[in-house]
Amino acid sequence: MNPFSHNYFLGYINEVSPQYVKVHFPSSNLLDKFCHEGVHYAGGNVGNFVVIEGEEYGFLARVIELSLPNSEKNEISEKAIQHDETSFHPSGKAELLLSFSVFEPHKTQKTVSKYPAIGAKVYACSDEQIEIYVKEFGKKENELDNVYAEIGKLTSNNATCMVSLNALFGRHCAIVGTTGGGKSWTVAKLIEEIILRTCNKVILIDATGEYENLQGKSLVFGKDSFFHYSSLTINDLMILLKPGGQVQAPKLLEAIKSLKILKILENSVGIDPDIEKSGNGYKVKIADTIYEEIYVNNGTIVKINHLTRPYNRFYSNHIIEIDSQAANFNINKLDAQLANECIWETDPNKWGARQETQLNHCVSLILRTKSLISSPDFSNLFGFNRSITEANEITNEIDTFAQDKEQLLRLSFNNVNSDFQVREILVNSIGQFLLTKSLKGDFKQNPIIVFMDEAHRYLNKNVKDEYFEAKPLNAYDLIAKECRKYGLFLCLATQMPRDIPNGTLSQMGTFIVHRLINEQDKKAIENAASSANRNALSFLPILGEGEALLVGVDFPMPLMIKINEPNKKPESNTPRLKKKPT
Repeated sequence: MNPFSHNYFLGYINEVSPQYVKVHFPSSNLLDKFCHEGVHYAGGNVGNFVVIEGEEYGFLARVIELSLPNSEKNEISEKAIQHDETSFHPSGKAELLLSFSVFEPHKTQKTVSKYPAIGAKVYACSDEQIEIYVKEFGKKENELDNVYAEIGKLTSNNATCMVSLNALFGRHCAIVGTTGGGKSWTVAKLIEEIILRTCNKVILIDATGEYENLQGKSLVFGKDSFFHYSSLTINDLMILLKPGGQVQAPKLLEAIKSLKILKILENSVGIDPDIEKSGNGYKVKIADTIYEEIYVNNGTIVKINHLTRPYNRFYSNHIIEIDSQAANFNINKLDAQLANECIWETDPNKWGARQETQLNHCVSLILRTKSLISSPDFSNLFGFNRSITEANEITNEIDTFAQDKEQLLRLSFNNVNSDFQVREILVNSIGQFLLTKSLKGDFKQNPIIVFMDEAHRYLNKNVKDEYFEAKPLNAYDLIAKECRKYGLFLCLATQMPRDIPNGTLSQMGTFIVHRLINEQDKKAIENAASSANRNALSFLPILGEGEALLVGVDFPMPLMIKINEPNKKPESNTPRLKKKPT
C-alpha cells in the first residue's frame, strides 16, 4: 500500500523545527474522518497520526494542535460553517515521532538526522499503517522468533496494537497509575498474553488476593504454604526481633553463632574424625591425642564455667559457614541460648558465672523471641516446627514450578499480617532466592517474569530505630540491575511510583502509565522514562479507565492505548454504597 497516495492528502509542511512541524490544511474539510476503498482514515484532527512525504524517507507525526489564522478567527459562525467550510484554512502543529524508508515503509527508526522539507505533502495515516509500525517496535535484526501480544487499540483510531513481548519485558516493565485507572486489568491481560503466546513462566506476587481468578497454581501464605526460616537471612531475623540497646544485639548474634556451631557439630559426627559425641555434648580435637568438650544441654550450648578453647577452635575451622547470613540453626532454642550467653567473660580461657545484669537487659528480647516462635501465625508463615524439605515450602515449590508444565505461580499475601514487617521480609526473601538462582544461570534458557502487584508496599523498605539499623530490603533492586541478562525479568505494578527506589525505577525499560494526577508521581515517570516527553505526559491526568501511555526503550514513539479487557478479571471493583430502602 502506497502511504503517499493523493487520495489521502491533507496538507503541506510550512515550518520545520527539531521536534515539530507545522501543517497548512487547504480546507477544514480535510480534518474530517473519511473512508477510501473500505479503509478508514482518521483525518487531521488533534491526536491523529499523519505521514509526511520525503525523497528517501517518510515521517510519522501526530497532530497535537490546530488553529485558524487570525484573519479567519472572527469569521467563524454557524452560518459561515454551513455555507462554505472550504473558506477556512486551519494550520496544525504535529510532533515528529519517527522516520521510515520510502522503499521499505515497515522499517522505522527514531533519529534526529533526517527532517521533512518545507512544502512536503502531508497524508492521513491508516490503521493498517500504524499496526505495521507498532509491530516493528523492538524487533531485532535476524530475529525469527518474535512473540507478539494483542494488548489493545490506539485511543486515536481503531488500530490494533500487536506488541512484541520481548520489547515489553526484555528490559523490565512498570505498570503505574492511580487507583481505578486499570492497572490490575492490565496486569491480568499481560499475564494472559504471556501464557497464551509463550512457553515461559510467570510468578505473580499478589498483595491482596485479587488475582485468585487467574488460571494457574496458587499458594496462600499462612494457609497452604510457608517460607522456612532457615532460608531467611540473619538481617531478616534482626528485623523481626529488633534487638535494642548495647547488650541485646551482640547477645543475639552470639546466640545465633552458638546454635549454628551446635548444628554443624550435630551434622559432623561420624563424618569429621575430629568430632566425637560425648555424654555431655561433643568433643573437639585440639591436638593429636587431646580432645576438649563443648557442653550441650537441652539443645543449647552451655558456657557457664566451661573452657572457651574447643568452642573457639571449632569456630575458626568453620568460620565461613558460621558467619554467613544463612539462618541454618534450630530457632526454637534461641530464647534459651540467649540466656546462656549472659555470662561473665573475665578469663580468656574460661567463661565465668551468670551475669545477672546482662540477663535483665535481655529479658525483653528473650520474651519477644519466645512470643515470635510460639505465635501460630508466625509459625505457619516461617515453619518454625516444620522441615524445609516439605513439599509446600515455597523455595521447593518454586523449584518444582520451574520444572513442571504450569505457567503461572501466584503467591498470595492476603492472609499475612503486617506486624514486624513480615510481608516485606517474606517478599524480599523470595526475591533473594530468585536472585541467587538467576545468577547461577537457572533461568537463562527459560526466562521467568516476576509480576509484583502493589510494589510500593515492598520496595524501598528498611528498618531503623534508636538502637538498631538493618540493611535495606533490596533484593528486587538488585534483580532490576543485575538479572536481565540472566533471564529473570521484573514487572512492577504500583499506584505510587514516587515510592519506588530511583535505582529500581531507572532500570525499567518499558512503562505502561495509566491515569496519574500527583505531580511527584508524574515527575518520577518523566525522570525514569526518557522517551516520555512533556506532550505525552500531559495526557496522563485525563486518561480514561483502561487507557494507558506505553513508552519504552524499544518503542520509538509513545503509544496511547485502550487496554483490552482480560478474560479472567481480577477482583478489584470498588464496593458500592447502597441506597436506603424506602
